Amino acid sequence: MTTDSLRSGPGATGHDSRDGHDSRAGHDSRDGHDSRAGHDSRDDRSGGDVHGDRDGRSGGDGRHSARLPVREHLPAHDSAAAADVPVLDVVIPVYNEEKGLRPCVVRLNGHLARTFPYPFRITVADNASTDSTPAVAAALAEELPGVRYVRLEEKGRGRALRTVWSASDAPVLAYMDVDLSTDLNALLPLVAPLISGHSDLAIGSRLARSSRVVRGPKREFISRAYNLILRSSLAAGFSDAQCGFKAIRREVAERLLPMVEDSGWFFDTELLVLAERAGLRIHEVPVDWIDDPDSTVHIVRTATEDLKGVWRVGRALAVGALPLDRLARPFGDDPRDRALTGVPRGLARQLVGFCFVGALSTLFYLALYSLFRLGVGPQIANGGALLVSAVANTAANRRLTFGVRGRSGAVRHQAQGLVVFAIGLALTSGSLAALGAASGAPSHGTELAVLITANLAATVLRFLLLRAWVFPERRTTERDDVEAPLPAQAALPVRNESEDVR
Repeated sequence: MTTDSLRSGPGATGHDSRDGHDSRAGHDSRDGHDSRAGHDSRDDRSGGDVHGDRDGRSGGDGRHSARLPVREHLPAHDSAAAADVPVLDVVIPVYNEEKGLRPCVVRLNGHLARTFPYPFRITVADNASTDSTPAVAAALAEELPGVRYVRLEEKGRGRALRTVWSASDAPVLAYMDVDLSTDLNALLPLVAPLISGHSDLAIGSRLARSSRVVRGPKREFISRAYNLILRSSLAAGFSDAQCGFKAIRREVAERLLPMVEDSGWFFDTELLVLAERAGLRIHEVPVDWIDDPDSTVHIVRTATEDLKGVWRVGRALAVGALPLDRLARPFGDDPRDRALTGVPRGLARQLVGFCFVGALSTLFYLALYSLFRLGVGPQIANGGALLVSAVANTAANRRLTFGVRGRSGAVRHQAQGLVVFAIGLALTSGSLAALGAASGAPSHGTELAVLITANLAATVLRFLLLRAWVFPERRTTERDDVEAPLPAQAALPVRNESEDVR
């Protein structure tokens, strides 16, 4: 058994314990542990542009690889050559956990050995502990070939996860709290959607309807209040940001981690918010969870830092400062989409987005028209309602329908949108003028009916102009998708149950 060093930044050391022979060979123990070993970790350049070469950000020319590769089901070939490469790397961040660390690792290792059908690794990430946690972790790494120990000289759960995940060679990365508050039976359902290629990230949720949670009213209130803040301020769609039970595909982590600034408890929330805003798929697993009464988390300080993080991320999203296009999945991620013939690339998704934005814009326009009509004539009310709704419509289509992020070109897009607005104004105003000439004094309901009909005609023309003129598809997009290589995936051996019995 050897001990290798893992570079994880200034002052950080790590230990990777491996067997000197076939890493899947087991040993007999009452705990039923499997002795599958980990693999040497790659050098981590924390603090810089992690894995810059992979996404095209290290060439100095500012060019970014357009999108993430299409999700693929990880192969399951029984290959001895791939036995050293784990499919799953579970990180356990710890700080002064000398009492609880050994029971946690032994229990987790035994559970994975009995239930997980792929090679795995458990990485203990020590966040500058001052007690005997380093000695306990090093001993575990020596005793259990599938366990690795990494020492960091700075505190911070986010820092630990960034360091280990960035250096890991496993295609699926996960983490869980050392207290094992979450029932381990949820671990396989957590990572299965990532192995199958169904999802990009997966999280355990204590707030799902079918979750079973045992904790005090204080923590329950704080958890629900925090997630309510996320929903109202950042429009978060996930239900539980802070449950210490998450997983992510490696190729997603390679692009997402450099964008996450926080190195503490807000790391989870920032990771999920950015992933969701980029359109990545987040899978939620209801968990059975029992609160740890001996938890050392400082609730008030953590809550304060989280609120600061919410403000920072919200401001960055509002001004378009985050390059979330690096995380976009290509149209055709679903095999059924790739089977479509004669449909321009992205058209189906754009039609759905345009119809959604158009429906909301129409309701907004009608509400404004009815409001303006209380004080002015129909032509002025129509023009004002169209102008306000046109600006909102262009902004919404820019972001939601055509996926344009950031402030670059926003003024030009709005100017072009106003030209499209002028065409719509001509159609609707002409319809109102024709109605007035035909009937003299039409009722308000008749006016609305004519306007709806005119807007439907203008909508078709608006979509064509937006797609072909305002937001034309870049010719390099398809080429970028083809050129972006799919990360090399190791062959993933399915575990043979007979190998556990020696």
